[in-house]
Amino acid sequence: MGYRYFDTYNVEPLFHFGHGLSYTTFGYNDLKVNRQGDAVQVTLQVKNTGSVAGGEVVQLYVKDEQASVKRPEKELKAFQKVFLRPGESKTVTLTLKKDAFQFYDEGKKQWVLEPGKFQILAGSSSKDIRARGEVTL
Repeated sequence: MGYRYFDTYNVEPLFHFGHGLSYTTFGYNDLKVNRQGDAVQVTLQVKNTGSVAGGEVVQLYVKDEQASVKRPEKELKAFQKVFLRPGESKTVTLTLKKDAFQFYDEGKKQWVLEPGKFQILAGSSSKDIRARGEVTL
């Protein structure tokens, strides 16, 4: 079992997927979602809000709001680790290609990209979502 099952069926694990320990804290701000042809570019600001230097793994999840089949609550599609000094901010840019929005259709025996609205979720773990956006394909 993994985070997709836990999140979809509201199972509370001891530690959520991506959970990490740190001696500092981080803030997420200004998430922007921009379509660029077949890709979607996501940018956000990450700031070390604590008093010591540290690293943060920014995790980007996609949630399909209108799928014709049962899909997981959300799926990890990109991530990036950043190292920040106390008070330092960095812009994180992650690109989602069209396969980040597809699912495998058992009946058609192929990958399918259904048009519709998708939530873009940035967080520190699968449960700790700190910034949200959306895109319509």
